[in-house]
Order: sequence, then structure tokens, then C-alpha cells
Amino acid sequence: MRTGVIAQKLGMTRVFDDTGNHIPVTVLKLDGCDVVDQRTMDRDGYTAVQVGTGAVKPKRVSKAMRGHFAKAKVEPRRKIVEFRVSEDALVDVGARLAVDHFVSGQFVDVTGTSIGKGFAGSMKRHNFGGLRASHGVSISHRSHGSTGQCQDPGKVFKGKKMAGHMGAERVTTQNLRVVTTDGEEGLILIEGAVPGSKGGYVLVRDAIKKALPDGVPYPTVASEQVPEPTDDAPAEDAAADNTADEAPQGDSEATDSKD
Repeated sequence: MRTGVIAQKLGMTRVFDDTGNHIPVTVLKLDGCDVVDQRTMDRDGYTAVQVGTGAVKPKRVSKAMRGHFAKAKVEPRRKIVEFRVSEDALVDVGARLAVDHFVSGQFVDVTGTSIGKGFAGSMKRHNFGGLRASHGVSISHRSHGSTGQCQDPGKVFKGKKMAGHMGAERVTTQNLRVVTTDGEEGLILIEGAVPGSKGGYVLVRDAIKKALPDGVPYPTVASEQVPEPTDDAPAEDAAADNTADEAPQGDSEATDSKD
């Protein structure tokens, strides 16, 4: 199980595939998604990766969180989320996740906070059918009907589907297909709509109900990787040092011959 990423929803547009079919897509931007901390089994009892994104002024961050970011050697982040991962899928602290974490054609689950709709009736909020639209029903066509029972128990149970506040809640849309990614701009194009308002943050994970396709990087692809030293490097350095040592000797011999 790999880590997820925090992306910002820019809005919706459309693209055309090779056959000319029109595909509505949601554009997500991945900007500065850094690994801030790790959760290990020995220390915390579970394995997870803490990811942060969004620039924020240091003065708007608490002193404790400033020390937390300083320990990871990353800039303070506006939003921090933990993603449960497998033990072999831990990512190094300070690594920056790129859009290449996902590949075209794979399915993802997107979690966000839905757009608030305010106070809504039962038909709009819960998709009720309403009462009959006949003369026998008097000005109660869009009501939700009876809510309680008889004298026993004589109350309305908590959780009854009634009119109330709609939206502004955590929603996860599953099995959305990744159409394409743009590494230069840091964009992920996902087919269909994802929950949340424009400019809001969403969580993008691998779909739990779909198998990962071939070619998906495991555990991830970091956009900024430091090349590891190889065994041939010391030999090349030594050869360069020998060449540098020989050069002054040749110049001195040439100078003596002219003299």
C-alpha cells in the first residue's frame, strides 16, 4: 500500500482522446508536496507517512510545528495529512512527491470536503420521492412524511433522514481514472468530478477496489533525488588528481628547456 498525495483542485475542463471522444476531467495541481515525518511500527505502533503541502508564513505556525518542520528540513506547510502505508512503502523524510507517482489509466480514490449547500429539504438532501402530486395531498408534496412511531417508543430516533444542513462533509469518490499527468506543470487530470470547491485540497490515493497497473512506481518517484555515489567515482577522482599533478611538471620541464 503506497502513500497518497495532497493536491489542490483547480476546476474542470475537457480533453479529447485519440479517437476524438470528449472526456470531462478535473484538474488537480501538485505543488510542494513534501514528506514531513514517518510513523514506524517500533516507535508508533503503525506505519504511515506524514505529507504536507501549501506554503504558509512561519509566523502563522505554532512554535512546536516550526520545530517539527525544522527537524524534517522542509518549509512550513499549510496542510498536513497522514497516509497509512506498508512497511516497505515508507518514503524518506524531506522527499518531494511528484505527479509521476500516478500513471495514466490507473484508478484512484479522491477524498475532499463537499461544497456546502446550506439548509435543504429532505428531497434534495436525501433524494426522497416526495408525496403524491394529487389533490388529495394538500401542500405537502415535498414533505418527508411521518417521522416517529406510535406511543411505543414514541420518539424520533437519532439519525433519521430529515431536512437539515447539506454538504460541507467529508466525501470520498472511488474508482476515478487518471487520464494523464503533466510533470512540468505538476497537474493530474482525473476523469469525472471530485468532491470539493475550487482551490480546496483533496487527498488522492490508489484505488482500494482496483489492482495497480504495471509500471506504477513503488513506493514512489521523488521529483528531487540526490544521486548516490558510485564505486567508480573514487578511481576517477584519483586519475584526475594524477593528471593535475603531472601538468605542473611538464610546464617546468618546458621552462627549463627554453632557458
